[in-house]
Amino acid sequence: MKKRIFQSGLKKSEKMAPATRHFAKDEDGAVFTLFVIIGLFMMFATTGMGVDIMKFERERASMQATLDRAVLAAANLDQVEIPAKVVAEEYIQKSGLSDINYEIQVFEGIGSRRVVATSDKIVTTNFMKWVGIDTLTAAVTSTAEESVGSVEISLVLDMSGSMGRASATPGKTKMEVLQEAAKNFVTTMYEKENPDKISISIIPYATQVNAGADILDKFTNVTAEHAYSHCLNFRGSDFQTAVLDPDASFQRTAHFDRYRTNGTQWEAPRFLTCATRAGSEITAHTNDIDKLHEQIDDLTAQGNTSIDIGVKWGMALLDPEFRGIIGQLSREGVSPGAIETIVPQTFGDRPKNYEDDVEKILIVFTDGENTSQYRLDDDLRDGNSDVWFNTEYTVDGEQVGEYSVRVSDPDESPWFYWTRQDTFRNHPYGYQEPGEANRLTYPELFNRTSLRWNAENNYDWQNNNINNWYWNAYNSVGSSTKNTRTSNICAEAKKKGVVVYGIAFEAPAVGVTTIEDCASSAGKVYAVNSDGSLGSTNLSLDQVFESIAASIKQLKLTQ
Repeated sequence: MKKRIFQSGLKKSEKMAPATRHFAKDEDGAVFTLFVIIGLFMMFATTGMGVDIMKFERERASMQATLDRAVLAAANLDQVEIPAKVVAEEYIQKSGLSDINYEIQVFEGIGSRRVVATSDKIVTTNFMKWVGIDTLTAAVTSTAEESVGSVEISLVLDMSGSMGRASATPGKTKMEVLQEAAKNFVTTMYEKENPDKISISIIPYATQVNAGADILDKFTNVTAEHAYSHCLNFRGSDFQTAVLDPDASFQRTAHFDRYRTNGTQWEAPRFLTCATRAGSEITAHTNDIDKLHEQIDDLTAQGNTSIDIGVKWGMALLDPEFRGIIGQLSREGVSPGAIETIVPQTFGDRPKNYEDDVEKILIVFTDGENTSQYRLDDDLRDGNSDVWFNTEYTVDGEQVGEYSVRVSDPDESPWFYWTRQDTFRNHPYGYQEPGEANRLTYPELFNRTSLRWNAENNYDWQNNNINNWYWNAYNSVGSSTKNTRTSNICAEAKKKGVVVYGIAFEAPAVGVTTIEDCASSAGKVYAVNSDGSLGSTNLSLDQVFESIAASIKQLKLTQ
């Protein structure tokens, strides 16, 4: 066996000669060296090209940012003293980019201004020129537009009882503060704008929303128990869609007053579940500033809080399914023979389709949180009651009328309780007495008496009358259910691209949470504190509405 021994060092230099000559003749070494050189060159070239590209991108980004700011400044509709094109050009020049090639185009429209800036700049290369690329062209385009375009606004306003309480503003109730701020908002929205492009709907809400006869009478499948008031009882599923189909079946809200007092109970209804008082009715799609101001001034505080129903109706006024009703209102006079229509004719095609050039805005205002919504028991909604009424009965010179309540069963001999005279007879008051006794339907009865008065007086003769005719006469939808419904309908609005602003005015924490969940984003939430400030900022409700108006009309970078 041969042994190989490695030794460090060489005693005779001539022993290296054969190895050296062998290396010089070895072609494998030459190939390796060539690859190393090429690899180093490629690495250097790639790095150099990266440097050139970074330089190019820096120049392009700088140009883009400058043009963006320039067109935004030029598109500002409030800027009227200097031509928009000049504003953009001066902005570019003062930004240190006067050496670039650029073109400014301005397109003026009705209530709008669109500014387009295009620019290009030759950027020389340091490394890419080795491969034949001496320059790169940085070309940018920026477009900005300020325009209210076609705007549809649903102003959903709380008119519940708590709005009558004192606000943080000395000497003013919450309602008075709202009225001032909301009217200023309306005025601001139409300043320097084409009024035919902006429609505002006002949806006041408390326990319910009064759609009004003009709107509800155009629904084709609403129960017809009465025509005293005009509200709808929605189902839970109705809050899972933005659509309010006028041809779908709905139950009309019963006309009744379930409120009570610990003292003498009032007879005639005062606090109707479905309000009929001035200012409570929906105003749909108008640009009549005086009409909008008048309704806001007419708002009064009464009832519970149903944010869910307010938002549902507010969304209905923005959804295209409602166009048929708005179209009819744009052809109907405010009174017989009147030229003025209920909805201005120019808005007869609203609500527009979602994909049209339209901005749909939902503003939800509350000072509280969802509370109970009352519904009359189904057995008491319609049909004949066991109560008769005769208008011709006088007490102390005042004609107050007399009630006669049938005590006996229908198959027994008639026996009636005369309420005011607290006596029993075998006929209703008016059979042998002055006047005429008319049997009342349940809607007619509860249009005359509150629920509690009827229980305490007409049924005073009956055992357990308060339970039978008051506590068991109605049911309610609780706040937890209503919070879920509010969340659902707000989510549907946002899915449709509607911009939702939320205002919680001196509201409790639960109400603030509801508004935060409803709004499109945190930036669209305005939670005004009980001291009148917004967060840590001393911002009033009036300033909140000003901020929203500015936001609606704000500049939009379109490219």
